[in-house]
Amino acid sequence: MASPQFIARAAGALYVLSVSTAVTGEILAPGKFGIAAVVIPVLCYLGVTLLLYLLFKPVNKNISLLAVCLQVVALALEAFQWQPRGVSVGMVFHGFYCLAIGYLILRSTFLPRIPGALMALAGLVWLIYLSPPLANFVSPYNTVVGLFGEASPMLWLLVMGVRLNDGVSKPAQPEEV
Repeated sequence: MASPQFIARAAGALYVLSVSTAVTGEILAPGKFGIAAVVIPVLCYLGVTLLLYLLFKPVNKNISLLAVCLQVVALALEAFQWQPRGVSVGMVFHGFYCLAIGYLILRSTFLPRIPGALMALAGLVWLIYLSPPLANFVSPYNTVVGLFGEASPMLWLLVMGVRLNDGVSKPAQPEEV
């Protein structure tokens, strides 16, 4: 099993890859990359989700598993771009995922609290997509705040990693043979 530092940094790196490929596909070169513009970011974020599960399982296994389930649904909805009545259902599930991850960061002893609060804020911002008129009204500010809130803990993981300590909520250590 990989070290918690490696897991944290790999999650941060995959997040950066996911966002950068999504931005490239949707904003800089729309329509030119076809299905790859959807599949690559989704697969990268699936990797982020699984790595964060490993990292936060010692904090609260049930909430960490719930976060995985929420995000898998969000990613599936995003991949198929399903939006009934204009509601971005995938973003709503992603919002609940961000709230769960924010909570896990706040409860952990291996990350500072500010990134957890910012991730929870991102989750609340993504829940605005429950109301398409409200989401349209506050756009693009909601997207900027949501991405900042979500990117902050991910960049922290990439650059700083995690604090290894002896607390109850420490990241998973490699199993001894």
